[in-house]
Amino acid sequence: MTEYETELVVGRRAPAAEGVLALTLRHPRGDRLPAWQPGAHVDVVLGPGLVRQYSLCGDPADRYAWRIAVLREPDGRGGSAHVHETVREGDRIRVRGPRNHFVLRPSPRYRFVAGGIGITPILPMLAAADAAGAEWTLLYGGRTRSSMAFVQEVERYGDRVTLAPQDETGLLDLAPVLDDLPDGTLVYCCGPGPLLDAVEARCPSGALHVERFRPRVRDSEEDGAEDGGFDVVLSRSGRTLTVPAGVSVLETVRAAGVEVLYSCTEGTCGTCETDVLEGVPDHRDSVLTAEEREAGETMLICVSRCRGKRLVLDL
Repeated sequence: MTEYETELVVGRRAPAAEGVLALTLRHPRGDRLPAWQPGAHVDVVLGPGLVRQYSLCGDPADRYAWRIAVLREPDGRGGSAHVHETVREGDRIRVRGPRNHFVLRPSPRYRFVAGGIGITPILPMLAAADAAGAEWTLLYGGRTRSSMAFVQEVERYGDRVTLAPQDETGLLDLAPVLDDLPDGTLVYCCGPGPLLDAVEARCPSGALHVERFRPRVRDSEEDGAEDGGFDVVLSRSGRTLTVPAGVSVLETVRAAGVEVLYSCTEGTCGTCETDVLEGVPDHRDSVLTAEEREAGETMLICVSRCRGKRLVLDL
């Protein structure tokens, strides 16, 4: 499996809010960049072992520039600090993608809910929904108004947008947005885990689409389930590998010399999604929908395991 990977130049570096830095990336020769749709993200390779995923939050019609926004996280793992402290205009950074596990599906009505930096994948969705003539609203919360990125861009949509800084309005009031949804309404939500959990608790699963920046918390019934070893058959070579308890499928296949794409190793980015030809996956990712999990046709091999003793994968 291959995908677009190249070095792009930081054409513009500008604050998008308190603690949020927006970067505009262009090809060094001025070449067109791959097409993308709202909800897509890219991998940014910041150094050996330092790869981070950022949503594309610019205009999909602009084939010559990609925009990302990076929240500085004081308790993070170093990626955001590297961008804020080191990356400058004119620098080159390696980028992979784009890929999309948060696709905006056609609908006559949408409800968008964003928390903090979760506004980034939602921004191009608003423009697409508006251009399609859909009926939509956005509820956008953050710690403070000054910490909320791209406020001016969303305010241009007028009363369809509700801004709710926590220091002014308290926690987001989800009831007016999510209760009694008209038939056919799709809900798109991105933000901190507690917000996504609250939205999931009161929204019909068939209507809801979420993107998580952190792995979802497994409930007590899932914890410890199917943690033993199992066999993985690599269909392209016919090799059989044993995945021990406590070791991921990804670690096992890489140790056997199999080249596979991967990035976050937490089940949140979707880079390592692999087709399942036989067997039943034990899904532990934060990417696949309930329908995709039930179908069992793919799995995220960095975290998911096997409900049984054998999987056959398209590797």
